[in-house]
Amino acid sequence: MKGFGRLKPTAQDISQPPTGVLFPDTRPEAEAVLIGLLRQAPPWRKLHIVGQLNQAVRTLTLSGLRTRHPEATSQELHRRLADLLLGPDLAAQVYGPLGGQEDPDAL
Repeated sequence: MKGFGRLKPTAQDISQPPTGVLFPDTRPEAEAVLIGLLRQAPPWRKLHIVGQLNQAVRTLTLSGLRTRHPEATSQELHRRLADLLLGPDLAAQVYGPLGGQEDPDAL
């Protein structure tokens, strides 16, 4: 397998087009342009994109928690989010118990 076991890709690995399809609903030409732009982006821009994606995941997760727990306060929703992000044990150590009850949805 090409590149398996190496920590850093070689110049040859980087110059090769990706194999397979990343976005099956996107035309190959458009996907190639996107991959080229991502390769050219400076590290700070890539980190910014990752930060935006992380924020989108948190927002969507909170929305799902609001749907499952419509009576919950904002503080309780954020505590439930901590359960999902950190795991219930670590979240309980960091933020305390979740309203004094066990939560089967936390996993």
